[in-house]
Amino acid sequence: MSIEWVKSSQQPAIAQFIFAHGAGAGSDSEFMQTMANQLSEFGIEVGLFDFEYMRIAKQTNKRRPPERAPKLLSYFEHILTQADTNLPLFIGGKSMGGRMASMLACSTSHTVLGVLAFGYPFHPPGKPEKLRTEHFADIPCPFLVLQGERDTFGTREELATIAMPKQPLYVWLTDGDHSLKPRKKSGITEQENLNVAAIQAAKFIKNTVENIKEEKHG
Repeated sequence: MSIEWVKSSQQPAIAQFIFAHGAGAGSDSEFMQTMANQLSEFGIEVGLFDFEYMRIAKQTNKRRPPERAPKLLSYFEHILTQADTNLPLFIGGKSMGGRMASMLACSTSHTVLGVLAFGYPFHPPGKPEKLRTEHFADIPCPFLVLQGERDTFGTREELATIAMPKQPLYVWLTDGDHSLKPRKKSGITEQENLNVAAIQAAKFIKNTVENIKEEKHG
């Protein structure tokens, strides 16, 4: 149960980001590795880990469904004990991992400065009435959602009309699906969307850290 760190290319780092994977692919997936490496270019130490069910799936070479939320949250909380106590802490994840991070921010004993969700699963595809936003009002820190405009778990069009307890901040990725991937006809490449997501995520982390420093010294 240990974190694999993608170290910041700039030292000293400005913050750390503990980054949880989605339901179907672990921390070694292309999306997780690419995003972690890109974020590390902006002075951020990125911590990757696998939830327990994913570790077992890899060991046995058999796919397993995720555990229930309480077990995932308990595991995520334990992972945070490995964070660097000297660096500002941000948490987040891809899809399910982002949802768990946003829930954990409401209950964790650690000081979390912000939450980032890449492709937040607002509802199961085709079931917009089954919203997973009831805890949004309880998130005590800034919350950034980086969402593909065509994400079947919550499109840009849908989310403009949905009432939520509290709106997160949004970065919309042009024509992106649940993995931020656009269609060829959009004229945008997947890498361009990933670059925008990484730049905006790093900006959010940097601005949040600076705002807190100003508040302390103000």
